[in-house]
Amino acid sequence: MNLGRTVNINPSSSQFVIYSSLIITLVFNYPFISKVYESVQPNTLWEWVFFVSIPILLTLINILFVSVFGAVFFPRITIAFTFLVCAFLFYASVVYGVIFDSSMLQNIVETNSGEALSYLNISFLLFFILLGMLPVFAVLNQEIKGGFTSRIKKLLLINLVALLGIILIAGLFYKSYAAVGRNNKGLIKHIIPYAFYDAGYKYLRDTYFYPPLPYRVLDKHPVINDFKPMPPRTLVVVVGETARADKFGSNGYFRNTTPNLQRLGAVSFNNVTSCGTATAVSVPCMFSRLPRKQYDTRIASSQDNVLDIIHRAGTAVTWIDNNSSCKGVCSRIDSIAFDPHRDPILCDGDFCLDEILVNQLNRTLKEYSSSNRVVILHMIGSHGPTYYRRYPENYGRYQPDCPRSDIQNCTAQTLNNTYDNTIAYTDYVLGKVIGLLANVPNSAMLYISDHGESLGEKGLYLHGFPYKLAPDEQTHVPMVYWDSNLGNTAYKRCVAKRVDNPYSQDNLYDTLLGLTAVNSVTYQANLDIFSPCKI
Repeated sequence: MNLGRTVNINPSSSQFVIYSSLIITLVFNYPFISKVYESVQPNTLWEWVFFVSIPILLTLINILFVSVFGAVFFPRITIAFTFLVCAFLFYASVVYGVIFDSSMLQNIVETNSGEALSYLNISFLLFFILLGMLPVFAVLNQEIKGGFTSRIKKLLLINLVALLGIILIAGLFYKSYAAVGRNNKGLIKHIIPYAFYDAGYKYLRDTYFYPPLPYRVLDKHPVINDFKPMPPRTLVVVVGETARADKFGSNGYFRNTTPNLQRLGAVSFNNVTSCGTATAVSVPCMFSRLPRKQYDTRIASSQDNVLDIIHRAGTAVTWIDNNSSCKGVCSRIDSIAFDPHRDPILCDGDFCLDEILVNQLNRTLKEYSSSNRVVILHMIGSHGPTYYRRYPENYGRYQPDCPRSDIQNCTAQTLNNTYDNTIAYTDYVLGKVIGLLANVPNSAMLYISDHGESLGEKGLYLHGFPYKLAPDEQTHVPMVYWDSNLGNTAYKRCVAKRVDNPYSQDNLYDTLLGLTAVNSVTYQANLDIFSPCKI
């Protein structure tokens, strides 16, 4: 039996466009329409009429969009491609609560193959086949009635009707649309596929079509303060991945997920926020001189970051990666790139356990024993959705866990157990780092996660939500500090007084300059967390 023929209704070009537009509205934009219903909460007849006008308006817009982008010449290919895109976006929206903006698209583009493959699972394949492949197969088997001239006439007619309908709805309900849009600015980001196309346009524009900016050196002559005789300074900066502050036992979590950090006397800061909700934004932002509210990827990548300043002052700086990449932060310093095959025990060909960073750190510390040095360790941390691959099997402290990537099908308990195991393993790795530094005079470790993670709260999973709409779970990050100088009672007391203060990744730039004793014209003492606590 030929499935294509059984669903062939031999539509005219105008019917084909109308049917397809209705499917895009009523099926793929169900999340958007439900969000609108929650926002409008219609009770009166007028409110109900306004609410009903929204899917009608969206269908009319779909008609214009589909017609303009190829329905005249390639109707089946245009609709088939649109359905495939919509099916992917619909899955991400319904299952994970994902909203596609330019930063999310940047994060997707910069994801390596191992991370991308971790999202493939039976749930996704079944979803994509039912709402993507089967509709596309049916669409491609349609025989569009009428000749080219007839198509043009009918499409012009329905487009004229659609345009008049849009004008009529806008005239009747302009104030209502303006009020709902003003009070719910994130709603438009839920419209499939237009939010995605808008994000794609902005990403391509910013990445490939804007002329490159001239490189800006922020400080030509930074120097290391040598205010008193001390051994060379060694600072290890650990960039965490997808760790939530509220999951750290040292921040009051009911589970003791951080026994090593607490035993070793590390200080945990419990009121720290991220610069973004995805690695592609947070990592370059946290090392940039630009504050979060003014952060721009093009500008940040075309000027010094704090590691450049520290390196120019004469400090040896090395970036060691166990994640996809440094997102451009390490492009002008020594770096050891991520290699999923570098250790047969700790790596599986896609990912490596973070303990591999400890081994590489040990080798790196031996190479620069007579000079100031900064080593940045970029963890894979708690990266989802395959949380179970972030810790060794024998380190699954909390059971039962959920060894699968379709985390929406895990129970809340097993999902939290799995995620908590990643935090416990991060604690183990950080304990190993501190153990190495304990034998190094005048050494310190500063750990901070790039962003947080949603674990089903409010129906959201993973991360990457637009910052203005993001829940605390994605922006509240852990920060932990250990220093050999915490043996100084006065210094330790001063640091301890600051653990409840509100900080953000905007503080990292100046804090790193302070910890490495680098004197720079870019330094702002009021943003240095430890500036009042000089030894």
